[in-house]
Amino acid sequence: MELEAQRNPTMNIVLLILNCILLFIGNCGGPLIMRLYFIHGGKRVWLSSWLETGGWPIILFLLIITYFHRRAKQGSSSKLFFMKPPLFIASAVIGIITGLDDYLYAYGVARLPVSTTALIIASQLGFTAAFAFLLVKQKFTSYSINAVVLLTIGAGVLALHTSNDRPNGESNKEYFAGFFMTLGASALYGFVLPLVELNYKKAKQVITYSLVMEIQMVMSLFATIFCTIGMLINKDFEAIPREARAFELGETKYYVVIVFSAILWQCFYMGAAGIIFCASSLLSGIVIAVHLPVIEILAVIFYREKFQAEKGVALALSLWGFVSYFYGEIKDNKKKKQNLIEKQVPLNILSP
Repeated sequence: MELEAQRNPTMNIVLLILNCILLFIGNCGGPLIMRLYFIHGGKRVWLSSWLETGGWPIILFLLIITYFHRRAKQGSSSKLFFMKPPLFIASAVIGIITGLDDYLYAYGVARLPVSTTALIIASQLGFTAAFAFLLVKQKFTSYSINAVVLLTIGAGVLALHTSNDRPNGESNKEYFAGFFMTLGASALYGFVLPLVELNYKKAKQVITYSLVMEIQMVMSLFATIFCTIGMLINKDFEAIPREARAFELGETKYYVVIVFSAILWQCFYMGAAGIIFCASSLLSGIVIAVHLPVIEILAVIFYREKFQAEKGVALALSLWGFVSYFYGEIKDNKKKKQNLIEKQVPLNILSP
């Protein structure tokens, strides 16, 4: 597999930074604005899941801009799309899986505080590491295993003493349904990230950043189609005008929330895909998980959510897991550099 950015290390770093910024914006803003919808009267889970990928026309717009830029340089022979049928089919299948993941996640956000949801999603790194090992032969170290164990325990701690964490008027049954649906979303997206990386590696064509955008657009399109079917069955389209009129913040702000939700979530997905392109699915999962403390703080600031002892323990375990992983990566990179230097040193470097 030939990656265009890897031929230019500087460009690869620039792209990596830009995608990290996109992921930060989407990963921190997406859950908060989705929860805002539910707090102020929104009740449509399928609509919320639809919004997670419904912003795919943004990518199409960017692809059209890049097409005209190429056309100005290369002439009329330049193509708008580069994706071949096998890659299209694989991306469509991943998109459908993403649509299911969107629904599981939206269901969880509808039932749980943002801070709780964020801590459960922290377990995604463990799932990503496991599936990356199985699908793309990602190497495990003792530090990686330690991180997986700590993150899993951290998510498990949240299942204890939930009485002070439940939103008003919500039963134990609804709370635990939200908890396990969110955990399912974490596991499923932990599977999707390595699957995207595998899709890049198995593609029988050159993978450029433009092609990555095409792949993400197709994935988002099919995820949106999946959620559209759910919306039609649930009659969500008919309910939108009524829900907008009853929205506590006002009808105009209802539509503002919907639009910004679609934009923020598209930032999330494009950022995650871009990091996979520049580095790996495991790094993408790590960057998602590293935003956890920021989401926690923002949830407490904006929504005055409780931050009791269980969340504190879970947060500490999660951060410990992150530090463990990064420490292991630093040690591994130093070892690789040392081995490379030793191989480059000639055996007869000194002459008599």
